[in-house]
Amino acid sequence: MKNYDEAVGIDVSKNTLDVRCYLAMKHKVFSNDIRGCKSMLKWVSQQTGKGSVFYCFENTGNYSLKLSTYLTSQHIVYVEESPIKIKRSCGLVREKSDKVDSEIIARYAWLHREELEPSELKGLFYQELGRLIGLRDQLVRNRAGLIGTLKESRQLLGSPSTDTVCLVLTRSIDYLSKQVKNIECRMVALVKEYREVHKSYELLRTMHGIGFVVALQLIYHTHNFRRFSTWRQFSSYCGPAPFEYSSGTSIHRRKKCHYLGDRKMKSLLSMASISAIQHDPELRKYYQKKVAQGKPKMIALNNVRNKLLSRAFAVIRRGTPYVALNQFAA
Repeated sequence: MKNYDEAVGIDVSKNTLDVRCYLAMKHKVFSNDIRGCKSMLKWVSQQTGKGSVFYCFENTGNYSLKLSTYLTSQHIVYVEESPIKIKRSCGLVREKSDKVDSEIIARYAWLHREELEPSELKGLFYQELGRLIGLRDQLVRNRAGLIGTLKESRQLLGSPSTDTVCLVLTRSIDYLSKQVKNIECRMVALVKEYREVHKSYELLRTMHGIGFVVALQLIYHTHNFRRFSTWRQFSSYCGPAPFEYSSGTSIHRRKKCHYLGDRKMKSLLSMASISAIQHDPELRKYYQKKVAQGKPKMIALNNVRNKLLSRAFAVIRRGTPYVALNQFAA
């Protein structure tokens, strides 16, 4: 991005786009739709002339998806950056508004132009899979809330409304369970439409602890294991990777996981590790060995999480199902 003549920062919200040309020092607001995007490109070309321009904005989920889709269709270079990177690079800021945010994004894009890499729009498969995963998680949370309410209602003293409440809650839970099942069937059908993805899914399911949800989450976050070159990079992304904490000769703390990371993926890996310890003799022995060495149980569990990730990447790299070699030992 270092060869570009101008950086344009965009603060994306639900209805508007606050656009800031960094060197031209111009600001304008557009609507967050196709018409607004067209007007934005025309306005930016008027401010920058014939110079080369790249756009930078924060990843805000569905709000920024429309903008990135349009820029991709027009073959325009853009950078979709993590909001926390931009926030931590701006220093002390006393004012908060969409205009100020667009100025901060534009400044970040220009100062870091030599380090930034152009972003690419997710494929249709990953967009669809991401929406299905998000909807399933929401329905599962809603169902869990209703189940908790049902348990509390059954403990109440008998009243004319208690039976009605329990009946309505039971029907709602059954309905949500059916919808979750339908979404899971759609997810499986979607995976089967892509041969490489389906192959990776089947390979992951050969491992102890890796079930339906964890396998699909791994495929989604790693873009079928192409987004990260090693399991250590993905471990750093989702949280289980330990990092050193030391300074000079007086501060030497034990390595620990950083709080930044994909908490949902980290939680799923924790559940997968607990399941693997229960059903995989090799991982159970590995976990017990770490505990016997004096390590806290959570650190030993974190070691199992990383072990699962290394196995998953190895299985995909080899293209063969996982085989527990210890069962063939003499």
